[in-house]
Amino acid sequence: MPIINLPNADRSITPYTLTGEPIPFVKHRASDFNRIAYAAAHVVADPLANNDPWLTPAIDWDTTLKFRHRLWDLGLGVAEAMDTAQRGMGLTWTDAQELIRRAQAEARTRDDALIAYGAGTDHLAPGPDVTIDDIIAAYEDQVGFVEAQGGRVILMASRALAAAAKSADDYAKVYGRILNQVKQPVIMHWLGEMFDPALQGYWGNIDHDRAMDVCLDVIVANADKVDGIKISLLSAEKEIAMRRRLPASVKMYTGDDFNYAELIAGDEQGYSHALLGIFDAIAPAASAGLAALGSGDNKAFFDLLEPTVPLSRHIFAAPTRFYKTGVVFLAYLNGLQDHFQMIGGQQSTRSLQHLSELFRLADKARVLGDPDLAVARMNAVMRVHNG
Repeated sequence: MPIINLPNADRSITPYTLTGEPIPFVKHRASDFNRIAYAAAHVVADPLANNDPWLTPAIDWDTTLKFRHRLWDLGLGVAEAMDTAQRGMGLTWTDAQELIRRAQAEARTRDDALIAYGAGTDHLAPGPDVTIDDIIAAYEDQVGFVEAQGGRVILMASRALAAAAKSADDYAKVYGRILNQVKQPVIMHWLGEMFDPALQGYWGNIDHDRAMDVCLDVIVANADKVDGIKISLLSAEKEIAMRRRLPASVKMYTGDDFNYAELIAGDEQGYSHALLGIFDAIAPAASAGLAALGSGDNKAFFDLLEPTVPLSRHIFAAPTRFYKTGVVFLAYLNGLQDHFQMIGGQQSTRSLQHLSELFRLADKARVLGDPDLAVARMNAVMRVHNG
């Protein structure tokens, strides 16, 4: 197996011998799974564009869309224009509109393309003069755009609403108005403050249990317009508690990148579907595991997915909002893009120590598809960062 010199926590550099036998890329269809599984997909930057990376995103559209086809080939759905695509951290609503147009056009070329699109209020900057009616109008603009493209909506949390709401009643008013108008049931998204500090106190409460009560009231009042909810609180206990309280017709989509294996497997009272950023990074393992679960082989499911959990916890470690860097780094190591550049210059948000540990954990999780290529690319990063 290949050997590479990697830095350690004490600043020493020692040889690391790769041990993982890569999980092969095996095509599946969503019908092979007994869970609905979306991968929140990243965007690929154009490193040769003449732009100001912190100010003006430049996207390699061909490589970005090719990656979506890879997810579909594995039987996974695509959660498009979400936070994994750096929505609100480099990807503007204008860019997201173009991404949605292009992704929907690609989806139309297939008969197996499961895809849904984030719609929020990120074109409306939070501020003291922003009213609840302004927020409703902003949601209407984005939801209307997605639906006009023929797309399904993932209703994203709103920084503007978190800043403007005076009480839980304001959340009920906004969500009630929007859900009353949608053409087909949506997936709601409760993104915790660990992913986006601007969303602290969402649903009018800092306490997650009380916030959950408000969110559930909204869902129950609009159950015919809600396909499911993705919660991203990084707490298996909170997700299970909410899952058990949902109306029977409403699905739970786990957004817990720390505990997804156990939550997808479920318990005697139910299970979670999936809408996960980590599935972008571990797509072949996720696909193989879901296929095993679909065939009734729970042991194989855990054998495939449990080793990926330490990797995911590392990628999503605090500050969690910088997890996108690890997702893109794995795409680079696996040859899915030719460079380690990100829109907004976000490749700089994680240290060489972090990336080195990510490399080790990815090897142990068997998600380095071509170990020799991964070593060559890691060495290139080492040379740039450490001479």
